[in-house]
Amino acid sequence: MNLKPSTTTVVLRQLQRLPFPQPVLEFLAFGYKEARACIFAGSFFGLLFLTTKFELSWIERYDLLLVGAVAIQAALLLTKIESLDECKVILVFHILGFALETFKTHPSIGSWSYPEDGFTKIGTVPLYSGFMYSAVGSYISQAWRLLNLKMVNYPKPWLTVALSLAIYLNFFTNAFVYDFRNILLAMVVLVFWRTRVYFTPMEHDYWMPLWFSFGLVAFFVWIAENVSTFFEAWQYPNQSQGWAVVDFHKITSWSLLVIISFVLIINLKHVKKNSATT
Repeated sequence: MNLKPSTTTVVLRQLQRLPFPQPVLEFLAFGYKEARACIFAGSFFGLLFLTTKFELSWIERYDLLLVGAVAIQAALLLTKIESLDECKVILVFHILGFALETFKTHPSIGSWSYPEDGFTKIGTVPLYSGFMYSAVGSYISQAWRLLNLKMVNYPKPWLTVALSLAIYLNFFTNAFVYDFRNILLAMVVLVFWRTRVYFTPMEHDYWMPLWFSFGLVAFFVWIAENVSTFFEAWQYPNQSQGWAVVDFHKITSWSLLVIISFVLIINLKHVKKNSATT
């Protein structure tokens, strides 16, 4: 039985025919796989852009974004670009993100807001907002598979889970007590100091410190956050009179969120592996 090669396989074969040195081909393959891993986020950005240019009288924008996000997710699942297991992981991110959104947008906290109306808005939070956290989970899940990520010297699971819980809890408690963000970031570097993440763009393996990759992903999420607020996905207090660049210190928040996402995914993979062997 002949199986049709995947799109990624076809693209890599085409890249190998280019008259470039192998390091250049590896870089191009890495860029392609990174873009491919961002398919949900990219599609959602496109949806944000379209909803700022076209209005429908019979549906609020936030409701349309929810319908569109669900449609994108369904399309990725039906076309097998994302697996059912990856969708389950994304659902967990949606729940965690929505809980955080509910707290952060409460009038007494006011970290950011969703000023528009919507039928699918629960309190101060539209349901589509959870998909923005899902986009991070989708990227990590896709990149893990496409780049064949492997960890060396990964810390003990209980330690990473405890650290992730402390990070998530700090997102709530920093509104009332001391913000332990910098301490938590230092702990992240300490815990993951010896951990390397290996990835394979095409034929060769490359590696970088895992703690550095957290910051790298967070930087690009911060760029995505600027794009999202420009298209009015949500609004920070300093953007109430017009769009402004998101405060650079938000990268630290996203770094911590990326760590939670990564630890959640690696532990879910561990649980699945154990269940498959029992």
